[in-house]
Parts: sequence; structure tokens; C-alpha cells
Amino acid sequence: MSLGPNPSRRAVLGAAAALIAAPALAQSRPWAARAEALGQLHALLVWQGGAPVLEEAYRGAGLDRVANVKSVSKTFLALLTGIAIERGAIAGVEAEVLPLLGRGPLGDSRDRLTVGDLLSMRAGLVRTSGTSYGAWVASENWLDSALRPQPQAEPGGTFIYSTGGWHVLGAALSAATGQSLLSLARAGLGDPLGIEFAPWVRDPQGRYLGGNDMAVSPRGLLRIGEMVRRGGRWQQRQVVPQAWIETSWQPRARSPFSGDQYGYGWFLTRFAGEEAAYARGYGGQMLVVVPAREMVIAITSDPMAPARSNGYFGDLRTLVSDIVASAEV
Repeated sequence: MSLGPNPSRRAVLGAAAALIAAPALAQSRPWAARAEALGQLHALLVWQGGAPVLEEAYRGAGLDRVANVKSVSKTFLALLTGIAIERGAIAGVEAEVLPLLGRGPLGDSRDRLTVGDLLSMRAGLVRTSGTSYGAWVASENWLDSALRPQPQAEPGGTFIYSTGGWHVLGAALSAATGQSLLSLARAGLGDPLGIEFAPWVRDPQGRYLGGNDMAVSPRGLLRIGEMVRRGGRWQQRQVVPQAWIETSWQPRARSPFSGDQYGYGWFLTRFAGEEAAYARGYGGQMLVVVPAREMVIAITSDPMAPARSNGYFGDLRTLVSDIVASAEV
């Protein structure tokens, strides 16, 4: 999927002028009122062409306090992996995982498990999300509990949504760089973008959980999406390699739940007919990038309430489609 047109084309309008116009603009569009009526929704931020269209906190802690973005963390981890590959800490997506972890061969398909398999959720490891998540995080060693059981499928094959695989990736990334995921997040994304990353859950061995429970502010979430929309650049600095974002947006699997395709940490779909990449987290956390419309949408919601595709998450998809459809081309 293309990153779209020159990201600076509309930015010349100026963020300040857009903020002044935003209230009237929001009131003129039915989607703004529908967003406010969604009782689970905490914050909605919409930018187009590098300028804000709407930034509103309906509930929750506001736009500048950190919020748990749940499995949007998987997308953050994918971005950090791209940075690590570009800096040479990991040879590439074909790098085998067990050597990165300092572990010897197991004598089965896990020996062939690669970084790319984990990024695309085609690791073949036993599923540790959904009804299996509680037992997994109650185990004494989350890494072993994700890696040790007999594989569910061959690596590089079936899409299996599982946070355990991302925890394996996070452990490999930390081992390869010699830094914790918190340090990597702060140095790789937080510092260059001016975003706070609060410490989050760690496993019994002290590793930060890979793929869940990271916390950033709604404005920080939007900023990450805007950086991605700009091809990985922020304020004249290349934060994430543009080639990595383009690679991440190449379809490699398909979710059996939503039917959307999946790349490296991003779901790939269309909203209002436009190609889009999005990150999704439990409870209704979303980060959406629509390159052709130069648009980024960040959504935070109650992280304790479910958001199924036929319920609240379906409402959010409709909301995003309506926002994209209303955007000026």
C-alpha cells in the first residue's frame, strides 16, 4: 500500500487556523455527534493534511494523560523492530528467533521461527489470547509458556492472533539490543516524537510485556500515526525507516475474525473505499492511517469493556468510514 501524496501539501494551512475552525467543522458533520453518543468512547482525534480536524475527550483522563492502548502495543513493537533492523541489532525479518534469545534448537518447526513470522502472527505457536490469556499471564514464565508448548501450526502459515508471540518478539528484541522494551520505546519513539511512555506490565522475569498494555496519551497516539503517515518522519527527523513502513503494509495473512489482511503489526483494509492501515486494541483502541486522504484517526476507549466486531468495534469501524467519507479530497 502506498504512503500516498506529499504529506506536507495541506500542512501549509497551519495547525492554529485548523484548531479555530475545528468546532464548527465538527458540528457540521453528523459523525461528530454520533461519536459523542458512543458511551464507551473516551477520546477521538482526527487530523488531515497535518492539521487537526477534531480533538475531543468525551470521557476518561483527557487528551494529555496516558491511556492503556492494549494491543495497539503490537504495532508499536513492530515499529521498534523496524528501527532495530535498520540499526543492525537484528539482521532482518528472516532472522531466526531462538538464536536471538540465546537458546539452542528444539528439534522441530520452532527452530525455523523467524522475526517475520512473529510480526505477521504466523508463528504457529500455541494461542495465548482470548480465553487462553488469563492462564498464560498466570504462568511462572511467560516466555517459556508461549514458546515451549508443541506448536499449533507451521511457522509462516496460519494466522493465529496471540499476544504470546509478541512477547517472544519483545524478549528477542530486548536480548538483541541489550535494552528493555521501555527503554527502546522511549528512545525510538518517545524522545523523537515528544511522547511519554509510562512503564507497563512486566513478566515474572522482569521483561516488559510485548504486545499489550503499553500506555500513551491520545495525543501521543495520534502523533505516532501522523509520523507513520509522513513516511516515518517527524520534524525533519527520520524516526522509522520509510521502507519499513512500506514493508509493514504488505499483506501477509488474513484475520479470520475481521476478514482484514495483516502485514507486520498492521491490519490492512478499506474505509469508505480508501486503502487504510490500522492498529486495534481491546476495548476499542484504534489508530488509523489513510494515506490517500492524508488522514490519521486516533481513538481511545474504555480498556476494560469488550469491543467485538459485531458490537462496539463495529460501531467504531462505521464511525471511521464516515469520517473518511466526509474528508475533503
